Amino acid sequence: MDDGYRIAYVYVRHTFAGTLRETDEGYMFLYDGQYLEKTDATAVSLTLPLQPEAYRSKTLFSFFDGLIPEGWLLDIVSHNWKIDRRDRFGLLLAACRDPIGCVSISGERI
Repeated sequence: MDDGYRIAYVYVRHTFAGTLRETDEGYMFLYDGQYLEKTDATAVSLTLPLQPEAYRSKTLFSFFDGLIPEGWLLDIVSHNWKIDRRDRFGLLLAACRDPIGCVSISGERI
């Protein structure tokens, strides 16, 4: 894959669970193989159950889009990080490092 595409590292309860990538066709989410082997592995959402095959979508998966702030908080994130409100992937990377819930997003592998 072209290195120009952005990648997000997805964590469940601070454990690396998989990657979310931008692609020519949209987006791809893939669980990490080692994560799938864990006996206590849980899915990031009910709409993305555990499986070794990649999920693909033309638009950002609704679960990940739902992590992005709304309203006045979205205005603050967009203004402070100078990210266009339509750049949902950029907003996800900037604002979802420590969201409410057990799933977090990072621009780097921790």
